[in-house]
Amino acid sequence: MPEPEVLADMDVAGTDRNVLRKLPEVTLAFWVMKTAATTLGETAGDLFAQTLKLGYFLTTIALFLIFVITLVVQLRSRRYNPFFYWTVILSTSMAGTTMSDFMNRDASAKFLTDGAKSLGWGPQGLGLGYPTGAAILISLLIAIFVIWKSTGLTFAIRDIVSFRAEALFWTAILVSNTLGTSMGDFLSDSSGLGYAGGALLVTGVLAVLVALMRVPAVPNVVLFWIAFVLTRPLGATAGDFLTKPLAKGGLDLGTAGSSAVLLAVLLGLMAYAQVQERRTAVPQDTTLTGVS
Repeated sequence: MPEPEVLADMDVAGTDRNVLRKLPEVTLAFWVMKTAATTLGETAGDLFAQTLKLGYFLTTIALFLIFVITLVVQLRSRRYNPFFYWTVILSTSMAGTTMSDFMNRDASAKFLTDGAKSLGWGPQGLGLGYPTGAAILISLLIAIFVIWKSTGLTFAIRDIVSFRAEALFWTAILVSNTLGTSMGDFLSDSSGLGYAGGALLVTGVLAVLVALMRVPAVPNVVLFWIAFVLTRPLGATAGDFLTKPLAKGGLDLGTAGSSAVLLAVLLGLMAYAQVQERRTAVPQDTTLTGVS
């Protein structure tokens, strides 16, 4: 029996199953991997920018280039490959972490650790603050969805098979992961909830979204995209909870150790997804292979 779809768009008719899909089915396993990838994106982004002191500017440029490379591999793939897909999700999460930090933070002591006076080469950040940064990112995300809607292409992840639709999808993913980082950092650093409190709040909102799946008037595609944005602050707060000092309410596991453990977990999940994908792959047409 196939896994039930969770927060997927069940309002749009599925495409012909003979068409090779490019994106995964949205199941519970999908959300587990999404949360693992976004948590790793948070810890890995902080590892490069803060622990290794490359700074937000250089790290953002480097991680954005990695995102472009992984995206090209994904777009050139003819069918869904779990390693390709989740590597792009991870690269958008890492890039989104430093892009958000660069937008929202500055060179003040509040955002520097261990008494450092600078962090890497180039500008330390634009210092827009979380509310302004989030407002800009929300506006960008809405603009992407308006453009997407105007094309007449589906928002349903399982039905995205064209190059143009997938390009719009990944653009929305990059912006949503950057927005989610801003939301997560705001919850952790500025809301007074702390890391654990912020994670619990986001988890509660996600539980409400699951309950709303039973309400016919609420399109599941809307719930999917809200959940996709919210799993990013869940990952951001969880990542901060793992890495930040005990004095700040974290577990003080460090960015390197936390990233290594999360990477091992994500690679294990990706390998499992690859095995499952091979088991359920559509058999080749025997008329094309010459096998009767």
